[in-house]
Amino acid sequence: MLNKKVIGYVIAILLIGSMIAIMVKQNIEKADPIDTASALIVSKGSDEATGEIGLGLGDTPPDFELTTLDGEPLTLSELKGKKVVLNFWATWCPPCRAEMPHMQNYYKNSAEKENVEIVAINMTDSEARGVKVVQEFIDSYELTFPIPLDEKGVVGEAFQVFQLPTTYMLNTDGTIGQIVKGPMDEATMESLIQDLD
Repeated sequence: MLNKKVIGYVIAILLIGSMIAIMVKQNIEKADPIDTASALIVSKGSDEATGEIGLGLGDTPPDFELTTLDGEPLTLSELKGKKVVLNFWATWCPPCRAEMPHMQNYYKNSAEKENVEIVAINMTDSEARGVKVVQEFIDSYELTFPIPLDEKGVVGEAFQVFQLPTTYMLNTDGTIGQIVKGPMDEATMESLIQDLD
């Protein structure tokens, strides 16, 4: 049985390997394959939704209002009725950088017809150059989904985000259907979204 230290080393090696692979890639126009084997996916299964405020499967996550990069307010509770991919990320995070083209492809090709909203919360408080680097990143990746800015880290703390990327997949009733800690590719996103209610 592997101990926690060995698992930690394996995860560190995978993250370093991912970072090197991303740095070697020159073409960011195309979504490169992601090794999703290291991602931890927690799914609801047959559990009933509790509807209680919390971060567990079936819970309703805490509500928040943030301002997007475009200057528009975004409130989580106003998205009820849609499936929501609530992603926490930063520009300095290599797995986040690898995941973004996949999220954009899904958003462009499938989100509207499948009643899905992608909300990618930037952990702006951890960005060395603040909003400027986020804008440069969005422009270079041509991202079109909402990018709220967590400039004080309050929402990241409320959602207990200790690893990037972390994604909460919300059902149309606003409850948590899945939690993903690690990067997703487009196929993984599609599969998880289809499992949402």
